[in-house]
Amino acid sequence: MTALDIRPVHTPVEPTPYRWRWPALAVILAGSVMELLDATVTNIAGPTMRAELGGGTSLIQWLGAAYTLAMTAGLLTGGRLGDIVGRKRMFLIGVAGFTAGSLLCALAFSPETIIAARIVQGLFGAAMIPQGMGLMKEMFPPKELATAMGLFGPVIGLSAVGGPILAGALTSVDWRLIFVINLPIGAVAALAALRFLPASRPTRGVRLDLPGALLASAGTVLIVFPLVQGGEHGWPAWSFAMMAASGAVFGLFAAYERRKAAGGGDPLVAPSLFRKRAFVSGMATGTIYFAAFAGAFFVIGLYTQLGLGYSPLKAALTGVPSSLGMIAGMGVAQALQRHGRRVLLAGAVVMALGVTGVIAVASPGVSPWQLAPMLAVTGLGSGLIMTPYFGIVMAAVEPGETGSASGTLTALQQVGGALGLALLGTVYFGTGSAQATLGVAAGMIAATFAVGLLLPKQAREGADIAS
Repeated sequence: MTALDIRPVHTPVEPTPYRWRWPALAVILAGSVMELLDATVTNIAGPTMRAELGGGTSLIQWLGAAYTLAMTAGLLTGGRLGDIVGRKRMFLIGVAGFTAGSLLCALAFSPETIIAARIVQGLFGAAMIPQGMGLMKEMFPPKELATAMGLFGPVIGLSAVGGPILAGALTSVDWRLIFVINLPIGAVAALAALRFLPASRPTRGVRLDLPGALLASAGTVLIVFPLVQGGEHGWPAWSFAMMAASGAVFGLFAAYERRKAAGGGDPLVAPSLFRKRAFVSGMATGTIYFAAFAGAFFVIGLYTQLGLGYSPLKAALTGVPSSLGMIAGMGVAQALQRHGRRVLLAGAVVMALGVTGVIAVASPGVSPWQLAPMLAVTGLGSGLIMTPYFGIVMAAVEPGETGSASGTLTALQQVGGALGLALLGTVYFGTGSAQATLGVAAGMIAATFAVGLLLPKQAREGADIAS
């Protein structure tokens, strides 16, 4: 301290923010955009891809489910590897691998090669995405962090609206372009990441729980695989055996995590979370909702093309009202966040009404304009559910459990999506009826409401999935 420095010794000094934090944030957002777009493009492009590559009806389901399953399998491990080897390094590995996976998708020549390429995309996406929030917390001072995180909302909204339209337009030319477009984006993101992302230091004492990750992944595959493939093969005995084995594997996973925690290890998921009724009910609520959300919009995309004969672009434009409704719902939920759980429950009612309305107007000659109001209502309800969900569930979590809980909920979102694609896709292809399938989705949304009654009434102040 110099003679001119008259600050009291005890005055806290805010850390100097990272110089290139805003360009670095743009890099992180670019990675998120790539992942968000590729998570949903096959909802529009799937029928066209199947027509060219061949394969059964399950291929359309696997185009989304393989990606989501791989993302789920790698998400918790990817976040942990960022702590172990450094977040910048893992982000670069993720971007490079995701871009390479996109090239493999564009070059695919059979159902097997496209599914394998989608798995590559999902695994490297799981290495890339978890690093963003950790890097942001390192780069931004507390006063700017909320603003930086708030930019993800508009990005998600724009991706929800623009992604399907872009996919529809490119698919109308050549479906391979929906993956080729990632190549320049990935190259620029990688070069910018080298220049602007801070070189974060590995966290000492953190170890990778590889057996736990393998058990959790195996349990998920054992339930999703038979749901997708079982119907196409007439529901053989092995499909039911695999689903039964899934429960046993998840039980083994829980026992292993408890033993690891008791031995002073670093489990993938904190076992104490499963002793909290509010968190367990939050997991159930999220699984049902994300399954209904992903499955319903997947089926609507199939129905407009396979059932109504819409072109990929027309089908994509038909879905725009739901995306706009979702953005509106997120805005309303933010304004009403003080009402906590009631906003989420109201969202379930609104979404169920929207899906029921789609069932009512669906007919062989229905136009996009006739579907638009009910799709907008469906999107509005989903936005009202999604926005408060993570904060409400995190209200049940102790500060020391936050990292494990947020990672678990993020992975659960992917698991629910994979289950929804598998379950509702199987119902749709099995019955040939969009109305019957959406009726199942409406029932799942009703179940979301029922289980949601067990959630905490309010979100914890400052709780978020990125904690």
